[in-house]
Amino acid sequence: MKRLKPGITPGPYIECVVLDRSRIVSPEHYEFQIPALREFSKLDLHPQVTFFVGENGSGKSTLLEALAIACGLNAEGGSRNMQFETHSEPNRYLMAKALRVRRYHGLVPDAWFLRAESLFNVATEIENLAVGGSYGERSLHEQSHGEAFMSLIENRFGQGLYFLDEPEAALSPQRQLEFLVLLDQLVAMHAQLVIATHSPIIMSYPQAQIYRFHERGIEPVAYRDTEHYRVTKRFLESPERMLRHLLDEE
Repeated sequence: MKRLKPGITPGPYIECVVLDRSRIVSPEHYEFQIPALREFSKLDLHPQVTFFVGENGSGKSTLLEALAIACGLNAEGGSRNMQFETHSEPNRYLMAKALRVRRYHGLVPDAWFLRAESLFNVATEIENLAVGGSYGERSLHEQSHGEAFMSLIENRFGQGLYFLDEPEAALSPQRQLEFLVLLDQLVAMHAQLVIATHSPIIMSYPQAQIYRFHERGIEPVAYRDTEHYRVTKRFLESPERMLRHLLDEE
């Protein structure tokens, strides 16, 4: 991981994000019709770690992506130096353009947007930019998905602002536990992170605020009150009973 840089103001970097509805040019666009985001106006971010949780399609990744773009990052992932595009969509940035980010500091020493599903494209862009494709002992393309994901965080992240979209998609349960250790090291280095996740392991990190996205909007939720924790706990307590119930219903 990158060491602390002398003379650089430490995090946190973002205080809150505000949706300025006067800047929405197409209110009928799907992003603004997602139930959790329909009445969205403002969200305070935790100074260390903010988790976005919710069902598939609940809007957590939509807001995460828009926030990353509003902070000058590429929609498909990477650092501020990466502006590649493999998929073009004219209306992709409508929500990002309507967001206002209130900062603690004007200067953010480092920033990344990392999506598990686009890690291959990010690794390719790293090599295209000739900035070194290894980030460790081997090229990211010569590592497994999970290995490359962890290697990138270990060797590239440090003191800065980081957006992660469903990191568990690349990580086994054991790797998710290792990710918690990296997360704690980043927090100790004054990093600020916003993470969309389904993983009850990852969202257990204690120095964090969890926001639940659902049909009634976005609201704070305690870890043990998340559906992810409750469903996983219920299943692991009695997988046979849960399977019998599910398969009998089928």
